[in-house]
Amino acid sequence: MSEDVFAAGFLDDYFAECDEHLSLVRRLLLEIAGGTGARESSSEVSRSPTPPAFLRPAVVEELFRSFHSVKGVSGMVGARDAELLAHHLEGYLRVLRRPGSLVTAEGIDALVGGVDALERAIASRRDNSPPGDVEAAVARLEAAVTSTPFAADAAPAADVPKAAWRVTFAPSAGLLARGINVDTVRARLRDAGEIVDAAPRVTPGGIAFDFLFDGALDEATVAAWREDGMLVESAAAAAPAPAEHVPAPAAPELTAPLGPSHVVRVDLTRLDELMRLIGELVISRSRLEDALGRVERHVPAVEWRDVQENAQTIERQLRDLREGVMRIRLVPIGDLLRRVPFVVRDLARDTGKRVRLDLRGQETEIDKFLVERMMDPVLHLVRNAVSHALETADERVAAGKPPEGTLTIAASSIGDAVVLEIADDGRGIDETAVVARARAIGLDTPDPPLDRARLLDLICAPGFSTRHETDRASGRGVGMSVVKTTVDDLKGRLSLWTAAGEGTRFTIELPLTLAIADALIAHVGDRTFAIPQAGVREVVELDPASIRKVEGHEIVPFRGGSLPVLRLSDVFSLSPRPGRALHAFIVGAGVDAVGVAVDRISGQREIVVRSMDDSLVRVDGISGATDLGDGRAVLILDLPGLVRAAS
Repeated sequence: MSEDVFAAGFLDDYFAECDEHLSLVRRLLLEIAGGTGARESSSEVSRSPTPPAFLRPAVVEELFRSFHSVKGVSGMVGARDAELLAHHLEGYLRVLRRPGSLVTAEGIDALVGGVDALERAIASRRDNSPPGDVEAAVARLEAAVTSTPFAADAAPAADVPKAAWRVTFAPSAGLLARGINVDTVRARLRDAGEIVDAAPRVTPGGIAFDFLFDGALDEATVAAWREDGMLVESAAAAAPAPAEHVPAPAAPELTAPLGPSHVVRVDLTRLDELMRLIGELVISRSRLEDALGRVERHVPAVEWRDVQENAQTIERQLRDLREGVMRIRLVPIGDLLRRVPFVVRDLARDTGKRVRLDLRGQETEIDKFLVERMMDPVLHLVRNAVSHALETADERVAAGKPPEGTLTIAASSIGDAVVLEIADDGRGIDETAVVARARAIGLDTPDPPLDRARLLDLICAPGFSTRHETDRASGRGVGMSVVKTTVDDLKGRLSLWTAAGEGTRFTIELPLTLAIADALIAHVGDRTFAIPQAGVREVVELDPASIRKVEGHEIVPFRGGSLPVLRLSDVFSLSPRPGRALHAFIVGAGVDAVGVAVDRISGQREIVVRSMDDSLVRVDGISGATDLGDGRAVLILDLPGLVRAAS
């Protein structure tokens, strides 16, 4: 077996392990840079230089271990660029481990740039794309190594006298989860001095390792080691006793004997296949339900009760199974937002603006597939907000605002949907400039003021931009068509709120999963449609006699105002069945609300979503098709998209 074939067998594990290490690295870099970590918090990103500062030894050690691990596994699979970058990142961290070493703003930039280059190098190997240029990142790291300052009152490592130390390490489940094991401890001791003797020892709680170590240790190193379960004491102060009489050291976080890890890495495609099988079960259950309905009148009531109870039990168990598989696929939306603080930090420095970043709801969970697809659209909206929407400090003060602008990203879950809001308190979108630019490129545009839906359609038009040249962040509009297309492809909804001088807010609503959804079954004439509940605000009954026509459009009195009505029969040119009442799905909220009218609603069903990915058969307002159990294809309607297309 060739070396390349052998390495290819480990690539999936390699990418998964690198992703874990890089996620940890990003969180630690946020702490170093004074950014926003994994918890809900806010931070100010300023253009002022960061003075040289000490780093917490525990943070330096965690970073060092992650880069060391990435370097090792990259070498195993032949990812040479990633191995080179991880080696230089590890080298800079080795310098920062020295007593008295300080990190500067340039050093932080070198770390952040090195991690960005490392992520690109790993992504290049995964996507089989051309490798990027790593030389610039390597050069910055080498410059950071040579220019690292030391505190004036700190003794260099060579001046710390050597001494004999006794080090005791008791592994625990918590430490192992952080990547700290006996090999890690042994590597630290070898870096700091010489291991004179080492021996394992059985304790009542598991096992411990005793090291006799000769080296130079300062108080900061001892404190950092203590945080990682390494108990250090002077060998002279602690006279050695026979091994059988040495009391067992306290084992941090050790509550049970060490056992196997409870974490299993699973390829996402396997979960996709499992979800597909569950979808087939959903369809089979629907067919069983229809079949039972046909034979109900032929079965005695007593026996039918047992059949019905068993059918309900199967339905409940199938729903639990579906939800269980969905939970396996869910990850915190914080994984999607982990790059945002670094993007904001760099743009604030480039533009000379002061920005306060507020991240909320990072623990909200979302499908892993959606995280990967939404990464670039979210970063684009963030770049637009910082680069173009937020004013400079002087402009904000002149407008009566605080000198620092606020960028808020909030995530929440509502039913089977995840809502992500990206808002700024900047200047807002200039409708006049948008209309002028739209007309210049040939778009049919009414005079201002524009409703929000029309304004969003304009700035999301392909090639639209109010700027005549692009910059590092791209102008508002450049790439907005990609944002909208991505959200639409994921069966989501993008909406906009903006006000001059007050700011702009983009709201993205995404389904929790794309495979199976709860839907309402609606009928128009002899046609049946499925409407996902996530896109419906509420369902109401309308009196046909109360509907009035105004300028060719139908409206109905609704809660003290008027509600535009869109008949599904008119959209699809169907013949409706006359009845005493219409049922309407309310889409949108406030002045944007629209009622989509159907003949009747027969109930709620769990449906399997079959997407229409072929561009030749894709139609606005239709998100896919499903099978309700009778073998007939039923269209799944995207009501918000249908309303936009009809308007």
